Amino acid sequence: MKNQHQVILSLGTNQGNRLENIERCIASLHKEIGTIIKVSKLYETPSWGFDSAKFYNCTVMMNTHKSAHQILDECLLLEEALGRVRSGVQGYEARIIDVDVITFDEEIIASDKLQVPHPEMQNRLFVLLPMRDLNLDWRHPILQKYLHELLVLSEDKSNCIFVQNLEIPIAKIKINQYNYIAIEGNIGAGKTTLSNKLAEDFNAKTVLERFADNPFLPKFYEDQNRYAFPLEMSFLADRYQQISDDLAQFDLFKDFIVADYHIFKSLIFAKVTLAEDEFRLYKTMFDIIYKEMPKPDLYIYLYQSTERLLANIKERGRSYEQEIPAEYLEKINNGYLDYIKSQTSLNVLIIDVTNRDFQNNQEDYVFVLDQIQNKISG
Repeated sequence: MKNQHQVILSLGTNQGNRLENIERCIASLHKEIGTIIKVSKLYETPSWGFDSAKFYNCTVMMNTHKSAHQILDECLLLEEALGRVRSGVQGYEARIIDVDVITFDEEIIASDKLQVPHPEMQNRLFVLLPMRDLNLDWRHPILQKYLHELLVLSEDKSNCIFVQNLEIPIAKIKINQYNYIAIEGNIGAGKTTLSNKLAEDFNAKTVLERFADNPFLPKFYEDQNRYAFPLEMSFLADRYQQISDDLAQFDLFKDFIVADYHIFKSLIFAKVTLAEDEFRLYKTMFDIIYKEMPKPDLYIYLYQSTERLLANIKERGRSYEQEIPAEYLEKINNGYLDYIKSQTSLNVLIIDVTNRDFQNNQEDYVFVLDQIQNKISG
């Protein structure tokens, strides 16, 4: 899965309630456009390039799967929604809110609508100073200089005054109080997508199922009766080894672990795919392994309707999955729900994402985050 882009935006305002304008803009960006994971301090700065009232300025770091031009278009719409009116007069003017795309990863973009990195960023202290607060390991791809070097070289000696610290929207989600989170769901429910997004946004280590390396998987979809047992046994062995190894290896630079599966899925799938005598043998081996496995602090089950699952499977285009029947998916879903009902000591959160697209729709992702925080809050 493609990692998210890292975008730096500069926010400014010199009309009305400046603090409220900035706070509303940050909240709206996070809810509607991309995940705000870092926010700089707020500064009061003189107007740059024209004579006007002083500005409040800050920068934010955003994670997103969207393109740079998508971000630009959506920021322009957000400015209008927050009350900005463009007079059409050439040159700078006072504004209730201004959102500029400063960087997009370390890419160089030059189009009629957008230039990245912002061509004036190295000349504007009200951009460089807040960017330094974000503690970025970022180098200007054209000038080949880091932020601290750009600050030293900048000829802008404006008096940028610290006003206050600003809240980071994502900080209210206390997900890192858990050491180990497992995200589960049926085939095509979005387990890996959500695991990767949470890991990137909250600094977690991922444990991702290595299904692509299983040589029996394509064969199983061609001849289930013949390859079901070797498939389930190979998955069980691989899951056991992976979880044992990854959970045992402490990572000083990550806050917690998020996995896109829980080993109990092995038994759920085996019950559907194996003949009765094979399943009895399999369960004997599974029970021995399961006793030794650590249980997740939070078990998130992503529920989707069978119709939506089939659409997702078709869209992601794995050839060996295209003939999966609806009945098979329904049996798997029932297996998960039966398991969840039986696990009274497991900390379970069920999220219905049938009508949600948390990869491409930021509001849907924020919905998922709010569901997690509600669970944490009890």
